[in-house]
Amino acid sequence: MAEQQTKILIADDEADILSMLRDFFVSRGYLVLQAQSGAEVLRQAERQPDIILLDINMPDLDGLEVCARIRGFVACPILFLTARIEDADKLRGFAAGGDDYIVKPFSLLELAARVQAHLRREARHNKAAQVKFAGNLTIDYGQRCLFFADKRLNLPKKEFAIVELLSQNAGQVFDKERIYERVWGWDSDGDSGVVAEHIRRVRGRLAAYTEQVYIETVWGCGYKWRK
Repeated sequence: MAEQQTKILIADDEADILSMLRDFFVSRGYLVLQAQSGAEVLRQAERQPDIILLDINMPDLDGLEVCARIRGFVACPILFLTARIEDADKLRGFAAGGDDYIVKPFSLLELAARVQAHLRREARHNKAAQVKFAGNLTIDYGQRCLFFADKRLNLPKKEFAIVELLSQNAGQVFDKERIYERVWGWDSDGDSGVVAEHIRRVRGRLAAYTEQVYIETVWGCGYKWRK
């Protein structure tokens, strides 16, 4: 049984799959939110689920576009449900902010194990404390957000994970491959080239609040958080 009614949003346009997954997770103690279209996912995501299972082939808005839209205000893990298995599709999914891929047809027990693994990872992250840095920056590793004085800055999940990794290892150089492995997972199918784009976005968001440089490029080696 999931503790304290863990809230899971399940989005799939196939009624039979949605019903099967709903019954399965309800039987395990989850509070299940449902959606059968992209627009419905956007509405349900406002209820702040703990984890999202998101079909890619959704009507009106596909799962990739939905994921990219909700990443600005939803930090929970997003697991794609899909029949697509091409590397290019996986790369687009990770770039949009997804955390994992579940390929149809799938085992319910494996799906439950993947969900639990992501929830445990989130729980570990939420135990961390606030840390202050130069330039009036505070990182709250529990809430997974940044503060500049009294101004709160929420980052999409992967961007915050990069900030978390680098800031907790200030001065240590990480190459793109290692960042990709740590943030996306060692068994993820994708391209470490996506790391540079995420770091560019992080720098752009930080620049709106401060002129302080936090993430430095170490040419030919990778990136580091300035001490």
